[in-house]
Amino acid sequence: MYRVEKKNLIYAMSDQNKPVLSVPDGSTVVFETCDCFEDQITSSDTPFNELDWNRINPATGPVFVEGAEPGDILKVKIEKMQLADQGVMMTGPGLGVLGTELSENVIQMVPIREGKAILLNKIEVPLNPMIGVIGTAPANGEAISCGTPNKHGGNMDSKVITEGSTLYLPVNAPGALLAMGDLHAAMGDGEVSVCGVEIAGEVTVTVHVIKGKQWKVPMVKTEHALYTIASEESLDDATTVATKNMVNFLEAEAGITKHDAIFLLSIGGNLQISQIVDPLKTARFELPMSIVRQLDITI
Repeated sequence: MYRVEKKNLIYAMSDQNKPVLSVPDGSTVVFETCDCFEDQITSSDTPFNELDWNRINPATGPVFVEGAEPGDILKVKIEKMQLADQGVMMTGPGLGVLGTELSENVIQMVPIREGKAILLNKIEVPLNPMIGVIGTAPANGEAISCGTPNKHGGNMDSKVITEGSTLYLPVNAPGALLAMGDLHAAMGDGEVSVCGVEIAGEVTVTVHVIKGKQWKVPMVKTEHALYTIASEESLDDATTVATKNMVNFLEAEAGITKHDAIFLLSIGGNLQISQIVDPLKTARFELPMSIVRQLDITI
């Protein structure tokens, strides 16, 4: 098993990032991650104006996966997530849905106890650990901030990217250059305050290279559903692209027409919001695995 320590951080995903590790196809890798503030916040009294905003949303990596070439797909099975025993939340002016109504910045430390996040010293919210930032190098030589989601993955903040899930990402550069960070102990769809319970931790993944598929990734497979994920400037556009990507997948893999695919999605699928607070908005289309199996699709 390979390990990448959290001292190996990037702040933008790019094919110019030097790999910190090279691993064979099929390898299992542990990524040690900071929280989205790079562990700068240690108490609710941490001065907000002293935070270094150039160190927000770091990702650990990147890792070079041998055999991955542009045009391939990188399959990332999330084997295990381990979290620290305390997280942090923050909101204020200009942040999240209430950013125009808030007059001061507030930091709240969030203890993690017995599988729950403790808010307001008494409210217990069940954990749903997930990865906020995970992606490969973008296409066309772009460098995209780790805080921004796009077609390469990035800050998708989608709660289905969790332990036991399999994420499919595009390979746009030799080795794919996989990186990840921004773990959440708990987060609801929308991420409306601008954050989840931001937390440090470790993620164990197994990587495989898939060749010969033209899926419009990112995609996620869980035990119960398959998801297409899209990030666009508006939520309307993100929902449209996520839906069209699922239609294209069904056309290619099930051999059905666009008409039949959209009929099926209209009654058997669910269009969902991932987040509405990042530079691009993220939506996902959910198709139950029971339907995928009836279509004789193997993923």
